[in-house]
Amino acid sequence: MARASKDPEPDDDAVLAPRENAELVGQGLAERALLDGWISGRLAHAWLLAGRPGIGKATLAYRFARFVLREGAPGQDAGLFGATVPDQLHVGADDPVFRRVASGGHADLLTIERAVNDKTGRMRTEITVDQIRAIGEFLHLTAAEGGWRIVIIDALDQLNPNAANALLKVLEEPPANALLLLIAHAPGAVLPTIRSRCRLLRLAPLEDAVLDPLLARLRPTLAADERASLVRLADGSAGRALDLIARGGLDVYRDMIGLFRLGRVGAQDAYESFTDLYGWWLARLIRAGARGEPLTEAVAGERAAGAALIERAGLDRLVEVWENSTHLFARAESLNLDRKQVVLNAFLALDRDVRR
Repeated sequence: MARASKDPEPDDDAVLAPRENAELVGQGLAERALLDGWISGRLAHAWLLAGRPGIGKATLAYRFARFVLREGAPGQDAGLFGATVPDQLHVGADDPVFRRVASGGHADLLTIERAVNDKTGRMRTEITVDQIRAIGEFLHLTAAEGGWRIVIIDALDQLNPNAANALLKVLEEPPANALLLLIAHAPGAVLPTIRSRCRLLRLAPLEDAVLDPLLARLRPTLAADERASLVRLADGSAGRALDLIARGGLDVYRDMIGLFRLGRVGAQDAYESFTDLYGWWLARLIRAGARGEPLTEAVAGERAAGAALIERAGLDRLVEVWENSTHLFARAESLNLDRKQVVLNAFLALDRDVRR
């Protein structure tokens, strides 16, 4: 299997890359649609697997690719399966086909993903036209194992305009025994001429009853109440939930809601506490920095946060931030400005000054 370099995989062994994942959860209807197409002997040559990120589209694409590669010769009908017509696309992790796909070693599978820019050494933001042009040559080769040639593109959303036009040419004249599995997070943005040449298969967001036990298994150290909150924030996407966990998103969300509370009617006491503590904390940080002493913590994490600010901004810049915020709060009080905007402006000023 040929494939481009891609973003680093998660460090956590419990989270497998789609090509290595034998399990698909919550997408039984989509799996059944692909299986029915295969059994019927009238399999569409191109499928557009659509839906929000993190719900299993790529996992389903690799799952179907492994199944088709293992079954071998195309055009089989249900009768050839005899009494053992498959009821799912599962191929076990110990199967040779599974191992070759997972390792990138199957000659009849081509994966197109964003690649590393050789000039910068960084990941490209787009899939290029040269990557798509390679599909035509790949599909016109004789299948190494006498069956299908399969291409997975992850994802169409990352194709630049030239790449999209090149893909259209591939779809206009597909060779026999070719199968393209095209992943799209926003199918409405895909060229209509591309959509019209594919069978659209929409994957639904994962239900809470599916996502909650999945998170419990993947992140067993999460408390039940945290897991419940993440299920709500994930909006049906396991990938989004895992990203939020990795980035501390739940704490950020709590802090964000806390800031919104400062601007609500009847929150004058909370707002006054914020303006008092904000200025006091900056002044205390500046004094500690000027003396070359670590900040004495009132709450956990305060010392590290303060040290990071001093390192990035310097004491002179922090003094400016303190003076500007003091002026902002005084002006807001005298002019009766919107409290939510005042709080946001205070943090925006801090971020802007620190980044200069």
